[in-house]
Amino acid sequence: MSFLSKNVVPDTRGRIFTTNAETMDDLAEIKRQLLKMKGIDEVSIDHKKYPKELVVRTSKMVSVENIQKEVGKLGFDIIPKGIFAI
Repeated sequence: MSFLSKNVVPDTRGRIFTTNAETMDDLAEIKRQLLKMKGIDEVSIDHKKYPKELVVRTSKMVSVENIQKEVGKLGFDIIPKGIFAI
């Protein structure tokens, strides 16, 4: 795995993740949990896609593994889809 695939780096495009959470309440809970993490500035949810997608934007480097651990505490999975949102 490359440096970019293991981390979310600061930029305006963010990093796309998919999740197995389906309800708006669950997605909002994931967003709240992620925004508590240092370095994560914004989380956008695309609830129209399946599986649901989140775009995570950061102000400093945050590891994908740490993001997955935080979401895992809520009982959900989150998987990086691509390096940059297009």
